[in-house]
Amino acid sequence: MAPLTYHDAVSGALERLRGVGFEHGPRFVNHAPMAAEALACMGYADAVPGWVDGNLRTHTYHDPPGARWTIDPADPEDWRSALGRFDRVADWTALFARELALDPWREVLARWWPRLLPGMSGVLTHGVIRTAHAVRAVSRAQPGADDRLLRDELAQGLGYWAARYAAHTRISPGDAYPAPGEEAEPGGSATALLDGLVAEYSGVYASVPQHHPVPLIHSITGPAAVRLVVEHLPAAQHHVSYRVARDVSASMLGWFSVTRPAGTTAAPSGAPDLPEVFATAAAIGDEHAIKLAEVAVRHQALAPDPRHAAAAHAANQGLARFRR
Repeated sequence: MAPLTYHDAVSGALERLRGVGFEHGPRFVNHAPMAAEALACMGYADAVPGWVDGNLRTHTYHDPPGARWTIDPADPEDWRSALGRFDRVADWTALFARELALDPWREVLARWWPRLLPGMSGVLTHGVIRTAHAVRAVSRAQPGADDRLLRDELAQGLGYWAARYAAHTRISPGDAYPAPGEEAEPGGSATALLDGLVAEYSGVYASVPQHHPVPLIHSITGPAAVRLVVEHLPAAQHHVSYRVARDVSASMLGWFSVTRPAGTTAAPSGAPDLPEVFATAAAIGDEHAIKLAEVAVRHQALAPDPRHAAAAHAANQGLARFRR
């Protein structure tokens, strides 16, 4: 049998995950579409079906709430009132499915990104992370290929983000646009600033004691998701995206009572090479380990820094102990 391609692995996973709920247990997030895409992106496409098997066998997902009312995207009062309403998640998903059927996906993304960005912190940034994995998948579709499953997954990611929207910034929904003259920020491009943010919080994660290895991972994977998407957004949206991601990651240190250590510019020594780190994450099978290790590999290619491997290695160690 021929090895699976990235597209075959991702589409196959999404087909099997159709109808699977957004959450399980006491509001734990469904990571299956994200982790499956990350495995395929890293060249582990043949491992995706087995990983999905295991995930569906060990997780009991809640049925998503049913559709209630149509959300009117042209009526700000209507769509704003539905933000953060998980009971409206099916309405949100239907809205994005309609828009993605009518307009190019980049136009839909650019239209809704500023509206959803202030609510990035909801469910530990999983809305933006799921959206980012879907964006990467749909952006890699071959011209003329059937990308309906990929666009459906983008609708799911955006819909979940909207339904679990939780703002902690002073920016209001729809206001996440730079003021005139504020498009740029000293210190470099938004992509470079986001790369630095991912490296910074990788160093923090690898350096601080934690009660549980999972929560602070999102201070890395959240801005990494924003970095993955900004290259598909209008330039005017880049810097405000960095600023919101920066504020959310900083807030996580407070949420989880972690004190930023002094001198996190150098990573702890002893992390294996990144291919080995990712192979270990895949063998552990934990979705957080897989996603963080993929971020580490991706950002090492973008802006090399030993803190990437250190964070993923620390997560592998913590999650392996936690799963025993």
